[in-house]
Amino acid sequence: MPWRKPYDPLLSLAERAQRAYEVWVSEIMLQQTQVATVVPYYTRWMEKFPTIHELATANIEEVNALWKGLGYYSRASRLLAGAQKAVAEYNGMLPDNAKEMEACIPGIGRYSAGAICSIAYEPIKAPAAPIAETDTSADSTLSCPEVTQYPGDINQALIELGSTVCKVRDPTCKTCPIRPWCKAYEIAEFGRKPITDIEDVCALCEPPPETGVTGYPMKVARKKPREELDIVNVVEWHSAAKPQERWFLMVRRPEGGLLAGLYEFPTSGNVARTTSRAAQVKMPHALVSELVVPSMSIAPYDAKNRRKPSHDVIEIASIQPVRDVVHIFSHIKKTYRPQWVVLQGGGDAPPALKSARGNPSTSDSIDEGLSSTSLRPILNNMWIQLKEVPNVNMGTGVVKVWNSTKELWEGGVGGS
Repeated sequence: MPWRKPYDPLLSLAERAQRAYEVWVSEIMLQQTQVATVVPYYTRWMEKFPTIHELATANIEEVNALWKGLGYYSRASRLLAGAQKAVAEYNGMLPDNAKEMEACIPGIGRYSAGAICSIAYEPIKAPAAPIAETDTSADSTLSCPEVTQYPGDINQALIELGSTVCKVRDPTCKTCPIRPWCKAYEIAEFGRKPITDIEDVCALCEPPPETGVTGYPMKVARKKPREELDIVNVVEWHSAAKPQERWFLMVRRPEGGLLAGLYEFPTSGNVARTTSRAAQVKMPHALVSELVVPSMSIAPYDAKNRRKPSHDVIEIASIQPVRDVVHIFSHIKKTYRPQWVVLQGGGDAPPALKSARGNPSTSDSIDEGLSSTSLRPILNNMWIQLKEVPNVNMGTGVVKVWNSTKELWEGGVGGS
């Protein structure tokens, strides 16, 4: 693992700060993600942003491009925000104590702060206070002898133990080096058949399930994710003169919140599940009208009375339903209901779009030559050529929507 290095007490403060940055990136990437998946992402990240100063000068587009495919994109935006704050307020060095790091750096919680500080900075004594055996809260820690040197090595060893021996499923207790001191193993092996006084037997309650060592630590019951329905409009435009040049409309999400800074197709979010097909067909007109400059007229979709495309009028030529796509976030079960919307008219170039402030964008389309995210301007609304859509920074759910929509025309379903 490229982020693993032996602790060196001779490192200078600046070198320890660099080490803290490296550990921080690895800790955030490893959240909810397997080591094998993280290694190539970590390597590319450190090649692009070898120091916290270089990360702080990046934009969200560059960061999301490197993170693409790793999921949980808020982690990437918080790394960027944390680096910018560390450079602005701490001279580019993460705080060297866990309490301050947790309180002051965005996206770093108690666990990550403790791991980073113990691995990169000065040793910290473990508290000697006894802990109740039944305590399963976040305040519980492993009771161990006082350690005065290299707590990071111990923490990394415990992490390694958890990933290779004391696993969530199928732990290999027989080879565990701390088995003689493991309370969970003791209970599982020797506490299965307690001798109970017949007068103490309760006839009302069922006995607790025997889960063995995997029953510890006891997990807090997770709240069921709420369900939401989004109507996603995959809007395509092509001119009558060059129908082979296909452009797709994409909008950028806000800097904060779910999927911050990523692109998506124009979407009506969290609509009622009772929304009819007739109501869905009316949505693209309002959404596109909000994005196109006022000088351009948008004709509503009318399947019976088709207009002839002109330079002044854009017509919604067709709307094709796409199969539902389900994507589960940590707290939301999202159902995307896409529809493929084809526009015609408006001239030989894609219709001009409004910028963030409602004015025409100076550059609202992305050419093939600007495939690199470092060369692209950051636009809130833009037209993307068909070949370039897969290169856009978008979440996994939106990628699923795109792939489902492509199946329509690849399967011979016409859009006009």
